[in-house]
Amino acid sequence: MADFVAAIDQGTTSTRFMVFDHAGNEVARHQLEHTQLLPQAGWVEHDPTEIWERTRAVIETTLRTANLTARDIAAIGVTNQRETTVVWDPTTGIPLANAIVWQDTRTDRAVAALEASGAGELIRAKAGVPPATYFSAAKLQWMLENIDGVRAAASRGNAFFGTIDSWLLWNLTGGAAHATDVTNASRTMLMDLESLQWDDELVDLFGIPRGMLPTIRPSSGLFGQTQRRGPFGGEVTIGGLLGDQQAAMMGQTCFDVGDAKNTYGTGNFLLLNTGEQIVRSKHGLLTTVCCQIEGQPAHYAVEGSIAVTGSAVQWLRDQLGIIAGAAHSETLARQVDDTAGMYFVPAFSGLFAPYWRPDARGAIVGLARFHTNAHVARATLEAICYQTRDVVEAMRDDTRCELRELKVDGGVTANELCMQLQADILDVPVSRPVVAETTALGAAYAAGLAVGFWHSTEELKANWNEGRRWEPSWPAQRRERGYAGWKKAVERTLDWVG
Repeated sequence: MADFVAAIDQGTTSTRFMVFDHAGNEVARHQLEHTQLLPQAGWVEHDPTEIWERTRAVIETTLRTANLTARDIAAIGVTNQRETTVVWDPTTGIPLANAIVWQDTRTDRAVAALEASGAGELIRAKAGVPPATYFSAAKLQWMLENIDGVRAAASRGNAFFGTIDSWLLWNLTGGAAHATDVTNASRTMLMDLESLQWDDELVDLFGIPRGMLPTIRPSSGLFGQTQRRGPFGGEVTIGGLLGDQQAAMMGQTCFDVGDAKNTYGTGNFLLLNTGEQIVRSKHGLLTTVCCQIEGQPAHYAVEGSIAVTGSAVQWLRDQLGIIAGAAHSETLARQVDDTAGMYFVPAFSGLFAPYWRPDARGAIVGLARFHTNAHVARATLEAICYQTRDVVEAMRDDTRCELRELKVDGGVTANELCMQLQADILDVPVSRPVVAETTALGAAYAAGLAVGFWHSTEELKANWNEGRRWEPSWPAQRRERGYAGWKKAVERTLDWVG
């Protein structure tokens, strides 16, 4: 068998290709950003063709610089930004419109109408999620109703729908495979959590032609072969598809009930493994599929999705201009010992879990003339951590499970002050692995399991090693006083958009 497995990690702001050895160590990588299209307030789009071109480029560059060929790769996995919605013509391969990104809020009135009509309860019962602008079905419905030619093309069988995993799979296989996996399908508002299939009642509710939908398959299994004319220059087995946060769960080897991880990227995504049990949240969390390995039952998770965390640091850089780069946020924030009563709630696109308030907008509260840029930077880091605590509190209420530790990954974990604040605000140890790119690693694990490169999840657990650990240091009084102030700040952000 070949010596390596690889993963395409297609994220909200960039695409990377990574190669791993049997011990889960990184061998090679390349990464490219793509354009963020913001045509109107609340609208966020990507060009699917640009994403595919970037994907080709990172694969070709990585293989060339590492002196690897298709014969060296046992299998590849694909992990992706979830919920982002693509529609394309399967006869030409041309997208019928820009992709609508998971952050986009243009469907806010449509999802509010669903809730008002009582359909929200049906969606929660079957799909495990509330009606929200976040998920794919409302985005696809908007495309069908508002983009010229899409509905007609779909009625003729000339329009395929997919999240980014499906779009990349279709291109990698030269159009031979139109499929998705259970984790991505569980983010659409269209899949029944119990049957793991598209639900007729939900599909009809959104008015979606059934022929547009990809086949739903387990996350780890045989999806097809790359085409010889593609970026690999030969056939490689595609053995895994997972949404990015579920891939991070696999990369963090969170295979047991009660295991939890938090990924710090553009947003934060905290998942808790509930095993084969479907936990219906009563506290604003999502019920989602954690993973399914071919021939085994699906495992489920409860998830708290937070829209703006790492992107709040980007906002400090790009909009306010008070930092030169992400690393500078830590340097600046360390200039002060606390925020002196100031809170920043970065509800730029509303609030996701556990509030689900699209009417919320960002606010900085408690300002005094005394405050400086350093206080704003520290308040931004604390906002990342307080939003995570909101989710952990909801998980505790839903599952009665006390968090023993929090495994963390993603770009923000390089900010050591932020990770110490996270431990302090949660009163739980925070653990970062040696291999920080757990999303790509998880997709590689899924692909490797499918072809026998690895034989069991126990083998994968042996690969996991801790790189850094942060222990809580705040006294209880400071922790609870700070969180009470955060809750008051959140209240100030509500009811800004009618």
